[in-house]
Amino acid sequence: MAGSTSDLRPGAVIIFNGEMNVVLESEHRTPGNLRAFYQVKMRNMKTGKLYENRFRSGESIEFVRVERHDYQYLYNDGNTLHFMEPNTYEQIPVDAELLGNSLNFLKENQVIQLAFVDGAVLSAEMPPNVNLQVTHTEPGLKGDTATNVLKPATLETGVQVGVPLFINEGDMVKVDTRTGTYIERVKE
Repeated sequence: MAGSTSDLRPGAVIIFNGEMNVVLESEHRTPGNLRAFYQVKMRNMKTGKLYENRFRSGESIEFVRVERHDYQYLYNDGNTLHFMEPNTYEQIPVDAELLGNSLNFLKENQVIQLAFVDGAVLSAEMPPNVNLQVTHTEPGLKGDTATNVLKPATLETGVQVGVPLFINEGDMVKVDTRTGTYIERVKE
């Protein structure tokens, strides 16, 4: 599907250097008496590598139609994750590599977004943050709230993150799935 630079929006998927890239930012610039251009930041959907490129204003760009649907995570059998479409109960296998490091924060029945191109799964996207229960950590002591010191804690998915000293076993914590960092303690 062909389009022009004026159609570039965050979230759009384009063909750049023969590969699919998702547009992160697009800014139209007109520097003084020079020709206008679009400065575009994009991420390669296979490698995850970031690109920045200038497109001439009005340049033709090939867009890819991407369908996004919410799927519920069921189980993992080695390198394959199994998801279910909540309305039709259709089950679909997905390669675990599509989730990358955010796989460490995936728990059963969690809903994630799958992107499809021509019926094939192109990418899997976790929510920006998830709530997980702390299964193991050293006990907190009274008065351990004033410093920014972190201690290791194992979460219900088995991943270990740094949490403040006042967090105890059984607490629910909000974790950023992109960076793997603690955000806050949450009430259940």
